[in-house]
Amino acid sequence: KLAKEKHADIVMATDPDADRLGIYALDTKSGEYVPFTGNMSGMLIAEYILRERTATGTLPASPAMVKTIVTTNMADPIAADYHVKLIEVLTGFKYIGEQILGLERAGEADRFVFGFEESYGYLAGTYVRDKDAVVTSMLICEMAAYYRRQGKSLVQVINELYDRYGYYQNTTLSYSFEGAEGMEIMAGKMSFMREHPFREIAGMKVVKTADYQLSEAVDLATGQKTEIKLPKSNVLSYSLEGGAAVIVRPSGTEPKIKVYVTSVGKDLAHASQITKRLGDFMSGVINQ
Repeated sequence: KLAKEKHADIVMATDPDADRLGIYALDTKSGEYVPFTGNMSGMLIAEYILRERTATGTLPASPAMVKTIVTTNMADPIAADYHVKLIEVLTGFKYIGEQILGLERAGEADRFVFGFEESYGYLAGTYVRDKDAVVTSMLICEMAAYYRRQGKSLVQVINELYDRYGYYQNTTLSYSFEGAEGMEIMAGKMSFMREHPFREIAGMKVVKTADYQLSEAVDLATGQKTEIKLPKSNVLSYSLEGGAAVIVRPSGTEPKIKVYVTSVGKDLAHASQITKRLGDFMSGVINQ
């Protein structure tokens, strides 16, 4: 309400300890405020940093960007476009901080350009080793002002990124299992999926699987196995044809199984259709 009264371009809010940041951006066409997911904000900031540092010649040699395994795969084509090494880590921002420490010990801390996760956590610079809504708030304001001078809203800019890299839609589904037996039920469902690996999900072919508990990824076309060089974790990942993906893991803090769905479509409607298909299938598996 206040944003509309003030004709604000953006609305920003942090959580109480200012490590997570959420934004709404004004859609100048509809006059409404559009909520940005953590993935959307992360993509905007990442592309802005990479493009502007490339333009000003301040991008380091062999730059690196870090994201968690459940964060949007839209990071892949953006990183490739700017010749940036994309490092994937387990869920938890401490693992992003750990990558900075590794670069620092190798005398290469300046290679780190940006780190983010889908749950509204971002880090630019190496001043801290955790998600930082303080610096990110400054970056969002700088970015919004930069595009405003070009007559663009952040809504227009994210749509331009979708046009360029494909419409990536990311959805997180949560399934609760309360009571004393909840953990046992969750363990049983994860075991079932391990013992009965998917070859298709909602009619979409699985092209690669990864079991982070076994530290093993398998290319289903060739049968080739590769080692996952990350700490063991109770996570199952399925890469599907067309760039879609499904990742399943139990929550580390709540009696829930979380399913992260990535769909890639030619537009919002197409991506939403794929998301619903994948979500309905996984709901049937988890709830059976």
